[in-house]
Amino acid sequence: MSQTYDVIIIGAGAAGLMCAIEAGKRGRRVWLIDHMAKIAEKIRISGGGRCNFTNLHAQPQYYLSQNPHFCKSALKQYTPQDFIARVRHHGIAFHEKKLGQLFCDGSSKQIIDMLLTEAREAGVKLETATRVHEITAIAGGYQVKTNQGEQTCRSLVIATGGLSIPKIGATNFGYETAKKFGLNVIRPRAGLVPLTFGGTLLERCKALSGLSVEAEVRYGKQVFAEGLLFTHRGLSGPSILQISSYWQEGGALIIDLAPGIDVFMHCKEKKRSQPKQHVNNRLTEILPKRLALSICDDQACDGPLGSLSDQKLANLARAINEWQVWPTGTEGYRTAEVTVGGVDTRALSSQTMEAKQCPGLFFIGEVVDVTGHLGGFNFQWAWSSGHVAGQVV
Repeated sequence: MSQTYDVIIIGAGAAGLMCAIEAGKRGRRVWLIDHMAKIAEKIRISGGGRCNFTNLHAQPQYYLSQNPHFCKSALKQYTPQDFIARVRHHGIAFHEKKLGQLFCDGSSKQIIDMLLTEAREAGVKLETATRVHEITAIAGGYQVKTNQGEQTCRSLVIATGGLSIPKIGATNFGYETAKKFGLNVIRPRAGLVPLTFGGTLLERCKALSGLSVEAEVRYGKQVFAEGLLFTHRGLSGPSILQISSYWQEGGALIIDLAPGIDVFMHCKEKKRSQPKQHVNNRLTEILPKRLALSICDDQACDGPLGSLSDQKLANLARAINEWQVWPTGTEGYRTAEVTVGGVDTRALSSQTMEAKQCPGLFFIGEVVDVTGHLGGFNFQWAWSSGHVAGQVV
């Protein structure tokens, strides 16, 4: 069956739903489709099921892109406060956890229900389990062949996300569509993802699995000071997830396991005032016991502080304040929260998300080369990019 729509949106996640709502509110006839039977799964699983739906500090400096200025317009046009007003209007209770991260008091399902309610009120036609077989540019728009038939539209929006978490439906559909229409795609890679290690370091991580500490992790000029978690595969936790979006294969990380404490000066002072205190006992006052013992063992550092040379203490301190590690890789898209890279923003209008050389073709959300930090930034990009496209499709 063939039908004509003003707008066809492929991908019913955060960005696609927002775009559909805004276009529908403007009186556009909208067909929103998704290849999965269940939609908005990233919203559902986010924030431990409570959806970290935005961040109060969602500003351009917290986003990665080959063109760091691209996200400015959309974020300015539709801000965290705009989305918060929407949430409040629907009576959804929420709280700030830390660092501007906002979560539902109840369930992430509240955000999904809010969006579905608004889409329904805006007259959006939503269909799931709808697979796209072919997209063709035609005079005045696009033809979309699906398992539901052949449809045409004036505006076509690609909101199919990236490659992260394939078990909930992630595919390369958006990238392939961009290439089909001549747009460049920045090589995608896993972001906000745990890092893996090999050899003796992996064995240490396994032995410490489940242990977490506050740490400062550095890669080049990027520094993140949040929790770090030892796992059976390597390192995870917010600080590691954050740095993973910047880390490049072969690069070293510098980790401070006791931020704010100069371990060398601390031990040297205790060596003078309490020379009989065992070095293990001294470190367990700074670090969790298992970690302290592991570092002492790795540095072959044992005995009373008074028996250890300053050089030995300096080496021990470096292993804590400047622990240098070389990841072998990441856990990949299976556990990555986002995809870094995507449709090259140089091919898109920052005002509307429309492809400059393909009138009526739009790319929004994670499929675009804009990736936010951990903590609600990526949802805000979805809302903002979907909103601005929804004003013009």
